[in-house]
Amino acid sequence: MVVNCSKGKDVYAMATAPPRRFSVDLVRLFLLIAVLTTGFLVAVLFFGDGVAASSYYRLPSLALPDVLHAVGRSAPCTEENEVERWWARPPAKSAWHNMSDDELLWAASFEARAAPPRRPSKPRKVAFLFLTRGSLPLAPLWERFFNGTSTGGNGTELFSVYVHTTPGYRPDFPPSSPFHGRQVPSQVTQWGRPSMVDAERRLLANALLDHDNEHFVLVSESCIPLHPLPTIHAYLTRSVHSFIQVIDDPGRDGRGRYHAGMAPDVSISQWRKGSQWFELRRSLAVFVVADGRYYPRFREVCRPPCYVDEHYLPTVLTIVAPGSIANHSVTWVDWSRGGAHPGSFGTKDVREKFLEGMVGKKEKKRCTGNGQLEEACFLFARKFAPSALQPLLELSSGILGY
Repeated sequence: MVVNCSKGKDVYAMATAPPRRFSVDLVRLFLLIAVLTTGFLVAVLFFGDGVAASSYYRLPSLALPDVLHAVGRSAPCTEENEVERWWARPPAKSAWHNMSDDELLWAASFEARAAPPRRPSKPRKVAFLFLTRGSLPLAPLWERFFNGTSTGGNGTELFSVYVHTTPGYRPDFPPSSPFHGRQVPSQVTQWGRPSMVDAERRLLANALLDHDNEHFVLVSESCIPLHPLPTIHAYLTRSVHSFIQVIDDPGRDGRGRYHAGMAPDVSISQWRKGSQWFELRRSLAVFVVADGRYYPRFREVCRPPCYVDEHYLPTVLTIVAPGSIANHSVTWVDWSRGGAHPGSFGTKDVREKFLEGMVGKKEKKRCTGNGQLEEACFLFARKFAPSALQPLLELSSGILGY
């Protein structure tokens, strides 16, 4: 190769300038790529599908990590790992939290989108949802029911408890009680108003946060269990239906309560009524807390003499899941006395013959359920006054089995 030395300085410049310009351009290129990559990652983080699961852990105003524990972000992990970490958490010891209702309902409905299949080794728990005005006067009876047979053969609990009371009321249960720490944040609830179903959905949503809860039973402070826990647990967990009373009443107290504002979502021919005391399987419970179509319409137009708690579930579940519900409740009440409320039972009413007739020990009653005839027509009963506690405690072990 021949080099012209007469223009050595210019030749040197020609020889060395291209590599210098190449290095600067390469650095600039790397910087541009880095900026674009960073911008892309930021966009994915905030707008990509990857936040569907991880955004759950960034719900605002979550002060109790025992209730909603934020997953650490120190190491990268996939959406599936994030979700599995969430559902693998042990149930919270306390049911209290500071989520708003909107946050709570969203968190509960998250299960429908992302929860992994349930592990067969884990027992299916029954969640008992206590909708109360204040105290639980029959709590000693329920504690006997829970504590007598609270665990399965593998020592794992078969139930969970959630209590919705009047705001500001603080029940004082010892740590040994199944009711200890099980109060959920509540709002004012009025009989015959939409706030009653708001409270029911609030209880369902809190219970859905425990993925082991598969069945959800609504009870009141005046309810009692009619059978031992293993019997009730077995009946519900092998059931092919949820238990909702459904009545097609063409009269004044049925279709006569229909409001034209329910159309077009609900027609008068679809209008149903029934008892508010339900038992729901998990899939239907998720639907109820996530319902953004029917419930807002009920809440807006159903006012007395239309009662949301008597019409919402019977009507909507008949529309969306008719094959999933049994047209009867598992909670017995006495309407024979007439009036707007069922009969109540006190000290003088609770006798051996009375309880034996209720559980079917003297006269066997068979009801259709689970696709076959069942001897246990009802699992619970109401309304029992506080004065009924003592005779119930005296008779429960011999008649009720706990």
